[in-house]
Amino acid sequence: MQQSRRPSRFAVLAATVVAGALLVTSTSPAEPLAQQSSGQREPARTMSYRGAPWLERVERAGEERPDEVIDAMQLQPGDVVADVGVGSGYFARRIAARVGPEGKVYGVDIQPEMLQILEESLEKEGITNVEPVLGGAADPNLPTAAIDWILLVDVYHEFSEPGGMLARMRESLAPGGRVALLEYRLEDATGDHIYADHRMSVRQVLAEWQAAGFELVDLYEFLPSQHMFILRDATDPSDASPETRLEDFDLFAAIETRARPAWRGRSPELWRVLLG
Repeated sequence: MQQSRRPSRFAVLAATVVAGALLVTSTSPAEPLAQQSSGQREPARTMSYRGAPWLERVERAGEERPDEVIDAMQLQPGDVVADVGVGSGYFARRIAARVGPEGKVYGVDIQPEMLQILEESLEKEGITNVEPVLGGAADPNLPTAAIDWILLVDVYHEFSEPGGMLARMRESLAPGGRVALLEYRLEDATGDHIYADHRMSVRQVLAEWQAAGFELVDLYEFLPSQHMFILRDATDPSDASPETRLEDFDLFAAIETRARPAWRGRSPELWRVLLG
């Protein structure tokens, strides 16, 4: 018998965001003027492979806490992970160690030059379970129904064809698969060192990803400047455990009583800013 579907843990949140039911203005003051006037988010320019040394900067460990991010993903030996927008492999190399020799990491990038940089770093460190993949603007070129985790770090905002990419990424997820999405915050001053078109609000992410068939499972705010979203395929029949569900009651009460520690203790006023 088919299990009845209850609202996901954050379906109420996403619906509230999309409908604009929160008591916030329709655009954030930090949003670029072009976006405010058109109502559409303009993709940011892709960072050139010439910027690869910046991806390996020493300060990045403190700024983006890669080990804590990977801890939050709860990877298991043997997992298959796709790092979409892999760049120089800063996260992929760390993930390769977590999933072990029986696991695999697909390192996807649209710049052949960036993949060459990745290959050089893999050879230097003797890493053999990362496979470089040349992706396209609308297709990451991943195998279907095979990926346990997709990681996107500060790259989704650059997608020139996000609809196609989201559809193909959803197709690539294995049953129970998850997406970890990191984006610099648009809502407050923590990301002001990054250009506004390279940052995103919770509202923007949920509106675009929910429309593409994803559901929010968790939202972590432990990073100094970035949101970390955990998402799933909303249509996955194998992934309907009560732990991923949110009862249909007051949004802020739900956040306080059911969410993970990263959400607890936040005031409704702060969530109105984050969701704005």
